Amino acid sequence: MLPKAKKKFGQHFLTDQLIIDRIVNAIAPKVDDVMIEIGPGPGALTLPLMGKLNHLHAVEIDRDLAAALVNTVRARFAASQFTLHETDVLDFDFAPLGDRFRCVGNLPYNISTPFLFHLAKYESALIDATFMLQKEVVDRMVAAPDTEAYGRLSVMLQYRFAMKRLFDVPPESFTPPPKVNSAIVRMVPLATDRLRAIDDAQLAKIVTAGFGQRRKTLSNTLKPYIPANEIEALGIDPKRRAETLSLAEFILLADASLVG
Repeated sequence: MLPKAKKKFGQHFLTDQLIIDRIVNAIAPKVDDVMIEIGPGPGALTLPLMGKLNHLHAVEIDRDLAAALVNTVRARFAASQFTLHETDVLDFDFAPLGDRFRCVGNLPYNISTPFLFHLAKYESALIDATFMLQKEVVDRMVAAPDTEAYGRLSVMLQYRFAMKRLFDVPPESFTPPPKVNSAIVRMVPLATDRLRAIDDAQLAKIVTAGFGQRRKTLSNTLKPYIPANEIEALGIDPKRRAETLSLAEFILLADASLVG
């Protein structure tokens, strides 16, 4: 019997076995992988993952779910095969997991974006991440320039990761059913020789400013950082809007704003 979902944690429990199997197959866990599951809940993914791994870490903020999950896991596996971190994933330090780990999870919709930025801090150690999120968020993660979904999240994640939508998950796959569709996305850190800005923090400022007022042109949104004539000198029309810029163009603007 499933526990009652708590609205404050944005809980929707995955119950569709076909979808569960499809997610596990997409993750393709290897026995020695260092893997951490975010928001395991009652253990829909936890148990099949543990059947393929020597050890699994999990992060769960709900004390009631955490206690029940430990009992469920220990009924089938040795205690040494499972480590539960009972904490808020937004505060979780991934560093102790080592320099090569994988991440999976059904992310609560209400913390998905801040968590993705938190995880990005550990890109050098992350092998890959496979997440289920609200479809609208996945649309933004994988969006290309000059599309409605393209924005700050698109640019800042694609700066670090290769993004791939795997498949959609309908509301009826959950209990209780959410009011939105979900999707599975895979994130793989880009190679160390990827295109980089001189200063990541400055790039973040430029991207945030550019999308802060989507209907305004670059000459307006980026005025505190780089004047219109310098934008034009880079070969970028200052009358364009942020949503039309490629990642490379954002990097060009960020680097130029430092020199100026």
